Amino acid sequence: MDYLLQVKVGALVGLLFLTLFLVYPMTHSALLSFVSCFAGGVFLSACLLDIIPNYLADIHVVLQKQGLDKGFPLAEFIMACGFFTVLILEKIVLSCTEGHRNEETAPLLAPAGNGHAHGHHSVNDPEGSGHHVHMDIHAHSSFRSFMLFLSLSLHSVFEGLAIGLQTTDTKVLEICVAILVHKSIIVFSLSVKLVQSGVRPLWVMLYVAVFAVMSPLGIGIGIIVIEAHLEAGAFIQAVLEGLAGGTFVYITFLEILPHELNSPERPLLKVFFLLCGFSVMAGLTFLG
Repeated sequence: MDYLLQVKVGALVGLLFLTLFLVYPMTHSALLSFVSCFAGGVFLSACLLDIIPNYLADIHVVLQKQGLDKGFPLAEFIMACGFFTVLILEKIVLSCTEGHRNEETAPLLAPAGNGHAHGHHSVNDPEGSGHHVHMDIHAHSSFRSFMLFLSLSLHSVFEGLAIGLQTTDTKVLEICVAILVHKSIIVFSLSVKLVQSGVRPLWVMLYVAVFAVMSPLGIGIGIIVIEAHLEAGAFIQAVLEGLAGGTFVYITFLEILPHELNSPERPLLKVFFLLCGFSVMAGLTFLG
């Protein structure tokens, strides 16, 4: 087993067990909000300085070999498909909950700044901080919780793909750190949401265990695609990288950044932590 594969396997195991350990909730809402902003900076840097540039470079080489690099911007289109896949999935979740509004009148996605939480935070979080987990503190529907769990699990598979499809150990570790910071907040909020919905403790543990497996599953799929050396392996790898890149664009620009920075509490500190996260990952990219 070469060193790069060892690093990927280590990231797979690390994300699995650390996600399970991070299920216990953080209680300090301000700290959680700052960690969210730091994660946003990490994702912004990973998205703009690493994932997208490397994906575009890789797929342009593949498209040139296939003679598909003329006219239509296929590389950007593939990334847009990843973006819209996540967006459509989220809207399907919303549509499925529309029929239950007689039982639950509060929307799953609430505008920033109103009385509902939209993000990764505890019930007492006044920040309105948010990322990937769309929490509604007044919702107690097991159906909603399951749909939320399903959506986040699919997100995690694509995030894991971004690790499994990398070709250098530095990039594997860099993206693994970004996902770990993000998943620590996701698993906290998911566990709180499940408890709020009246899900039994045994089922909460099962949900979290399955969710913890999703990113390692994505890593495993990425490793198989690369290690199999398929005839169309380079093209498959490039397409999967583009889909994962589109997912990162969605997470960064439509989930993490807007719902944190639109909150009026401690705006300068939030920007500071955002810059810290960006700078750390930018530094790692520069050194790598």
